[in-house]
Amino acid sequence: MAASKTFKVIFQNQGEVYEVFVRNVYQSDMYGFIEVEEYLFGERSSLLVDPSEEKLKTAFSGVKRSFIPMHAIIRIDEVEKEGQGKISTVSGEKVTPFPMPPGPAK
Repeated sequence: MAASKTFKVIFQNQGEVYEVFVRNVYQSDMYGFIEVEEYLFGERSSLLVDPSEEKLKTAFSGVKRSFIPMHAIIRIDEVEKEGQGKISTVSGEKVTPFPMPPGPAK
């Protein structure tokens, strides 16, 4: 039996950068969207709670499938094993989704 694949998906959502681990990633039938399914959250010790991962668990609890706009995707990697998901704010750095609309004519 082939080992199941794990993907790390990094995308921008409302001024924050989400890094999640999922089993399935594919192009959606809905034009311009990527579908991600089967979110993976590490089983951590109940004594040590990571607020960022808890926020992710809360945000995606009960979610079967997400449709992420293609322009919000920063990176998708196939990884060896699951890591720790996180939400980070963009401070100082500017994450610009691709493609950019043309600027005003000069």
